[in-house]
Formats: sequence, C-alpha cells, structure tokens
Amino acid sequence: MQLVTIQPETLFQALADETRLRIIRLLVVTAEEACLCELVDSLREPSYKLSRHLKILRQAGLLSSQKEGRWVYHRLVPKPSCLEMLYATVRALPDRDRVYQVDLARFTERMCLREGGRCRVGGLSGDAKVENK
Repeated sequence: MQLVTIQPETLFQALADETRLRIIRLLVVTAEEACLCELVDSLREPSYKLSRHLKILRQAGLLSSQKEGRWVYHRLVPKPSCLEMLYATVRALPDRDRVYQVDLARFTERMCLREGGRCRVGGLSGDAKVENK
C-alpha cells in the first residue's frame, strides 16, 4: 500500500470542480467503490472526462484504485482521519438543483447490474455523446 501525503491546497483544488465533487459525493453517500463505466452511466459524462477527473482525485489523495481484469474500481481513501470530516461536509452539501439526487438514483439503478458484486456489463450510455442530466 502506498502512503499518500495530503496537501491541503491540492485537496481543495481537486474539490473545486463540479464533476469531481459529484464523484466524491456519490462515493461518500453510497460508501461504494465504482468502475469508470458505472460513473459514466451515473453522471452522464464521457469516459475521457471522468478518467481525467479520477486521476486528479487520486493524485490529491482522495481516491485509490484497484484493477481487476479490464475494470478499475475507485474508492474513497479513509485515512488520514481529517478526510472523515471532509467527507461528512461533502455529504451535507445542499442539493438545490437535485444534481446529486439524480446521480444517486442512476448509480443505484446501475449497481443492480453488477454480477457477484462487480461490474461485468461495461458502459451502457454510449460514450460518444452523453447528455449531462
């Protein structure tokens, strides 16, 4: 396991983007791990864009990734303990436009397609042009 040092500036820069905040919020609320195709189908963003955002979140020390076959699963990093407070804050953010609620509904529906607790179907929304919302 690789030890990551959390730099506050990098951490807050990573969360300063709406898409990255949506990713973190989804993982915080569900306490799940997710592969790229599950995030594409849930957030309705293209895979190339989400891949870039996932990389930034990993570099900031918020996510870890584990490759299994052709799938890479992303999960929240639980330590250091200061992240628990950050995750609680993200969980409590207002959802005036219901963006988080819609993301969560899609994610919950998408997770039902897992086989043995793992993604095995790939992306469903067609990556060429994915509508946001």
